Amino acid sequence: MAKGAIVVGAGPVGLMLAGELRLGGVDVVVYDRLPAPSGESRGVGFTRRAAEVFEQRGLLERFGDVEWAQGHFGGVRIDFGKLEDNHFSVRGVPQFRTEEILEDWLKELGVPVLRRHEVTGYRQTPDGVVVEYRGPDGHGEDTAQYLVGCDGARSLIRRLAGIDFAGWKATRGMYMADLVGAGVRQRPIGEKVPGGMVMAFNLEDGVDRIVIHDENLRPPEDRSTLKFTDIADAWQRMTGESLHQAEVRWISSFTDTTRQAEHYRAGRVFLVGDATHIHMPAGAQGMSVGVQDAANLGWKLAAVINGRAPDALLDTFESERHPVGEKLMRNTRAQTRLYLSGDEMEPLRAVMRELVQLPDVARHLAGLVSGLDVRYDMGPGEHPLLGLRLDPARELLRADGTRSTVAALLHAARGVLVVTGGPSAVAETADGWSDRVDVVAGTWTKDGGPEAVLLRPDGHVSWAAPDDPALLRQALVRWFGPARQTAAA
Repeated sequence: MAKGAIVVGAGPVGLMLAGELRLGGVDVVVYDRLPAPSGESRGVGFTRRAAEVFEQRGLLERFGDVEWAQGHFGGVRIDFGKLEDNHFSVRGVPQFRTEEILEDWLKELGVPVLRRHEVTGYRQTPDGVVVEYRGPDGHGEDTAQYLVGCDGARSLIRRLAGIDFAGWKATRGMYMADLVGAGVRQRPIGEKVPGGMVMAFNLEDGVDRIVIHDENLRPPEDRSTLKFTDIADAWQRMTGESLHQAEVRWISSFTDTTRQAEHYRAGRVFLVGDATHIHMPAGAQGMSVGVQDAANLGWKLAAVINGRAPDALLDTFESERHPVGEKLMRNTRAQTRLYLSGDEMEPLRAVMRELVQLPDVARHLAGLVSGLDVRYDMGPGEHPLLGLRLDPARELLRADGTRSTVAALLHAARGVLVVTGGPSAVAETADGWSDRVDVVAGTWTKDGGPEAVLLRPDGHVSWAAPDDPALLRQALVRWFGPARQTAAA
């Protein structure tokens, strides 16, 4: 029998998705063309919502003590400390470290990651996908019910699916280098200098990352032609500081090319992460949005593969995540213009600095960058939390006297119905879904929590009291499929 899913790409997004699928009981394998992880780290942290997603699976603690960072929008600082919600992001975690943690997690779950296995093509059949690959032993084929391309901006899976990747071409570029012993002055959110912008921050002990935007330079299309002397010369010209004697660990370049896939699904083939959206790095959003894509798709795909939910559930992946990608394109383009344009943009920057002092403006811009503003359409209902994530740090005193956070309740990637009061009929409504939804009774340790709330495995609220209890049954059917007795019939 064909396995449930094949994931192409062993970056953070592909690894996260594979783990989500395995938690859902799916037989999954990851294919990657590289012989080993690259060790490169274009990303060096993740947003608050990505941190919450990791916490919901019990993974955040594996990162150890992390640095919680303030944020900005296009270089305009936002005081997160004045906001009710916690928007602080994680900084100083190289992408290769995230990949190590996720791959260790997959080993524990029994998910194979096949290195030196380059997918070269695929064909869809009525009941699955046949994947062609080139591995250490030559060419071969593998079959699965579904195929997911997490294979980056140049996604082969996207191209083979014929999905358009439209957007905006590059107008500016940036250089990046990781240096040992540079002794550079820290500029964690960047600093405007004549002719551009420079950024410098500590990546790990003894290692600094520098980023340069020089208005007079354009990164080469072929990164292999880039030399550190080009970067060091530009840094000295713009700051007066010499980095030429530093030990170079890694150099790279990128542009503000911005593109989004027209669709995230083509039959039994899905696209996730950078295969669906690329943009100028701003606020550690790229990988973070991809991780949230994976958390959105994983439990849905598992439910369909296991026969618990209809195929129509999979269409909600695109309807929910494509608008998030559109907002990502818009906010990163806005930040690029605000941050990297010349002195002609200074009046607008001054206005923005005034606006972010207003709580509503600060909350809105912070939510865009942190990912906490994402709200999905859950259908009928009036509760203000409907469609939003429930704060994973919220604590529940369970009926048995133990304490648990919302994040801990979601470790198993199942639905959760929390009941803290009201008629027992609310809990009884979920009896037919006990194989996929946990009912937890208790009281919130702080006031203000909903009397009863239904959480999807990704932590988003799909129903909350005092909305009509009849809507609870509708939500259970919509997001978790028919009740057991209905499915058996």
